[in-house]
Amino acid sequence: MGFGGFNELDWWSTANWRRLKLMGWQQRGCVRGLDQRGEVEENILIELEGEEEKDRPSHNHTPGTTSRHKNLIINSNGRGNFLISTNHKHHFHPLKFYAPLLSATLCSAVVALIWQWVIRLSPSKAIKTALWLSRLLTCAVCVLLIYISSAESLAAGGFAIICALIQSLYACWVSPRIEFATRILSVSTAVPPKFTALLVQSIFTCILYLSFLVSGIGGATALRSSFSVLFISIILLSMAWTMHVIKNLLQLTVSRIKYMHFACGADVDTNEAFCDTLKHSMGSICIGSILVPVLGVIRGSARGMKSVAGDTDEFLFSCANCYSGLASTLVMYGNRWGFVHVGVYNKGFVKASAGTWEMFRNIELQEIIDLDLTSSFCFLSGVAGGAICSLVSGTWTLSIHKSCATEVSLYAFLISYFMCRIAMAWLQACILSYYVAYAENPNSTQFDSTIPLRIEELQRFQA
Repeated sequence: MGFGGFNELDWWSTANWRRLKLMGWQQRGCVRGLDQRGEVEENILIELEGEEEKDRPSHNHTPGTTSRHKNLIINSNGRGNFLISTNHKHHFHPLKFYAPLLSATLCSAVVALIWQWVIRLSPSKAIKTALWLSRLLTCAVCVLLIYISSAESLAAGGFAIICALIQSLYACWVSPRIEFATRILSVSTAVPPKFTALLVQSIFTCILYLSFLVSGIGGATALRSSFSVLFISIILLSMAWTMHVIKNLLQLTVSRIKYMHFACGADVDTNEAFCDTLKHSMGSICIGSILVPVLGVIRGSARGMKSVAGDTDEFLFSCANCYSGLASTLVMYGNRWGFVHVGVYNKGFVKASAGTWEMFRNIELQEIIDLDLTSSFCFLSGVAGGAICSLVSGTWTLSIHKSCATEVSLYAFLISYFMCRIAMAWLQACILSYYVAYAENPNSTQFDSTIPLRIEELQRFQA
């Protein structure tokens, strides 16, 4: 819409004129100065949303200008385009942002507790369900992100479909291992620890912590400054580390209880084990919460690279072997099995990890550890739980505030993933304790033939 001067804008508020001044424009001289040069063509676009007709003088009424927020665009031939905007496209609505995320936090706690009941009811069905459900729900999250149709959601949706494809291939690849995973899960959790009260308290603590964290993410999002991404990244990294600390704290506590049961048939009080862990092992837990995820990613990528490289290409094969050797060396100084000796003997984490890994090598248990499916089961359970809550929160946000649906969906996934992993900590601790106690005394009467039969099966397969 073209205007001869600035007369059509006299109804603007004083606050909007101040915004123009801050951007280096003078209140009226700017466009008049351009008018005095015949070489300039003016193109002034005013967009208004929700402005009442009575708020404007009748002599300035122009059809089609009915909004509250104004955009002024001045195009000058050969001199560039100038945009003055007082329209903020992405307003932060606290209720529409916080409600879905806080609901995701509560939903994740419910999903995590229900999943514990499913595992205790039927470990075999739980493993198969996790393998199938994780990829299906990941595909559903992908559909949601693509439907949102923003640049960020399309990128996240592409990543989600790649992850779903990898999970599908992985499920087909590991199907022969499901039987042994079911057996080791059943025997290690046959006598579950008296852990329900501590688990519920931990989940409640996580709900409070995550609610506080969500408020910080919302505050950083509302700022819309150049540092918002940095602030949110720091908050998410802090969340990941803290949730790992809580998970490993529970894992250490249960590891001590179950190790004493497998090693000598003794029972340890849960509260006593928890207090001893808080008193003596928090430093090792904090260090391990950094080393285990990082070294786990390195080792997993090395194993994947070695599988893909094969032995057809000599260069790729040598690179994969070199990287795999490096990963195998690093994992000696930071692995989750070391948490058992940290809890039982109060060792430092690095020393405990190295000792445990060397013990596995001495009795040739390392290959069984590498092929163990229970750690993947815990991971995929977290992915499935995260996807469920991501769908709930993302769909809700899409219906009420589409501009932040991508962010809410991703935050909900991370929150729910870590919540489910914390709820699975006792299960993983039982399995770790079983392996470590067996490695220390394979001839103990506390163990059945599950591991010896698996060793014989692998030896026949290699022969």
